[in-house]
Amino acid sequence: MKIFICASKHCYHLIAPIKEELEKQGHSITLPNSYEDPMHEERLKQESTEKHAEFKSAMLKLQEQKIKANDALLICNFEKHGQSNYIGGATFLEIFKAFELGKKIFLINPIPDNILKDEIVGMQPVIINQDLSKIKK
Repeated sequence: MKIFICASKHCYHLIAPIKEELEKQGHSITLPNSYEDPMHEERLKQESTEKHAEFKSAMLKLQEQKIKANDALLICNFEKHGQSNYIGGATFLEIFKAFELGKKIFLINPIPDNILKDEIVGMQPVIINQDLSKIKK
């Protein structure tokens, strides 16, 4: 299966072993936007509002292309700044686009208990509780 891994940029350092394990299982992996330079966006925010807006727009368009090109999303919703199972705005949009396109959605951890919970529940992701063997078509 072709899987697009999505996560907060603050968690990108946790993705390499997940990618390796999924590839061992025979999956093809697409890495998150800006994976090679996770803090690029933060530098652009400091530089210019306009440059940041252009970057964000380009990333939103790129994530749509990646979702269309894959069979499934794996949301790596780890803890971020004290928030358990964090799902931010960009990741939520990725989940929603995958839902719209009928793609499988896997969450590595349970749905966070926050303002987006009802919407995420409605998109019926498969919660794998960090067990990558549960990722199946």
